[in-house]
Parts: sequence; C-alpha cells; structure tokens
Amino acid sequence: MTLLSTPGEKAEILEAASVKGRSLWDDALARLMRNRAAVTSMVILGILILLATVGQALWVHDYDTIYRDKVWIAPTWEDWHILGTDAQGRDMVARILVGLGVSLMVGVVATIVSLLIGVTWGATAGFIGGRVDQAMMRFVDILYSLPFIFFVIMLMVVFGRNIVLIFVAIGAVEWLTMARIVRGQTLALKNMEFVEAAEAAGVSRFKIIQRHIIPNVLGPVVVYVTLMIPVVILAESFLSFLGLGVQEPLTSLGRLISAGAQDMEPAPWTLIGPAVTMMVTLFCLNFIGDGLRDAIDPKDR
Repeated sequence: MTLLSTPGEKAEILEAASVKGRSLWDDALARLMRNRAAVTSMVILGILILLATVGQALWVHDYDTIYRDKVWIAPTWEDWHILGTDAQGRDMVARILVGLGVSLMVGVVATIVSLLIGVTWGATAGFIGGRVDQAMMRFVDILYSLPFIFFVIMLMVVFGRNIVLIFVAIGAVEWLTMARIVRGQTLALKNMEFVEAAEAAGVSRFKIIQRHIIPNVLGPVVVYVTLMIPVVILAESFLSFLGLGVQEPLTSLGRLISAGAQDMEPAPWTLIGPAVTMMVTLFCLNFIGDGLRDAIDPKDR
C-alpha cells in the first residue's frame, strides 16, 4: 500500500475526484451562472412571470373594468392609475399584466407543442432514413411552403376564433425548424458506437430513438427552445396586431401595442407601457438563449 507523502499529491487526487464527479450538465450550469447577462435576464424574467401570475389578483383594478369618466388619463398616482388608462377607461397596469400573462402562455405552450412534434418527427426521420426520411422531410417542405397567415385564417374559418386555436396554429408551424435541427443531429448520432451497440443487442428502433437519440440531442434543442419562445411571442403579437389573435376583453401584448399605435398621438402611454414590457421580455429570453448556447457548447462563443 502506497502512502501519500506530500500535501500536493493529496490535492491532486482530490481535484481529480472532484472533476470526475462533475457531469457535462454541471459544467454547463456553472458556465451559465458565470454569464452575468443571462443570470440578470433570468432574474428579471422570473419577476415578470411572477407579476403575470399573481399581479392581476393583487392589483387594485381589474383588466376588464371600464371607467367611463377616466378615458385616456395620463399616468398618475391618483387612484393608482400609474400607467394611465386606455381609450375605454381601463387601467393600463391591469391590462399589461394580463397581456403579459397571455403572451408568455402562448409562447410556452406553443413552444412545447412544437417541441414534442418536432423532436419526435426529426428523430424518427433521421434515424430510420431512406425513403421514410425522404417522405417525412418532403412533407415538412410542403408545410414550409404554406403562408403562415393563410394557414391561421384557414384554421379560424374551420374551427372558429379562440385562444386554444392560437396555440395550435403557431405550434403547428414552428415545429418544422425543430424537426430539421433534430434530424441533422440524429444523422450525426446514428453511426456512433453506442447506437450500433444497441442495434447489435437487438434493441428496437423505437427504444433506440427514445433512450439514445432523443436524450443526446437535448443540448441543441434546449438552446433552440429558449430562442424560439420570443419568436412565438412575436408571431402571436403579429396575429393580435392584425386582429386575428385573442379577442376582447382578453388581451395580449401584441393587441395592446396595436391599440396603442392607433392612440399614440393623444395617449402615447398606451403604447409605451406594452412596448417596453414586450422589449424587456424579448431581451431577457434572447440573453438566456445566448447564455445557454455558450454554456452547452463553449466552442461557439
């Protein structure tokens, strides 16, 4: 039995043990925590989510209460209209809190829908390959050729207007890019040794995709998801700006910006509040996405 004779040898052994015990995800988390912009953005985004979740219940005004005698009141501390009122006399703080909640909900739910469809579709196409891959990806190309607005209008004509339809419409389009990314990653993974070993052991294709392919493509997928949520929020805002999004009395940041743009001259605060909220939210999500990209693959920095 060999004894450690110097403190330096002990330190080297302890350092090696600590490095050996850290996973890739632990290292990625440590790199992410060193990114000040990403950490600050996570804190601000957490505050915004908290405000969107419980702010409306705690605020003194309801988002759909109309004050006929308080139309276009400038921001004031009187009666707690600190961001003013809109053209119908509704409190802007309450409207922004509800709009922020709806926009975040659309972004998260539509992203989850596109994530589930895109990862499954791309992993299956890339791993099976051959004619199945060609057929599946040609279907993706066909859907890419359809105009987004035409697709949304078609869904609304068939199913009518409701907020769930927005989730379906946006999620049904945004999964296409996700499928292509996952397919490319799968093509690089399918010839790796651990996949060949699983095939040699008689593991079914479904189990290989489920246990080996999908877990190993989660790194790029996580980064893309954080960058896709702002895209989905902007898509919903664009639809609401055109009048195809959420309907009154419910609102979203896009709908508030649309109404504020029409009332910008007599009441600029109706545009400034929603626009600043939208800008801060999108900045936070993009900084978090950039931080995750650098943390998961530091070579891209």
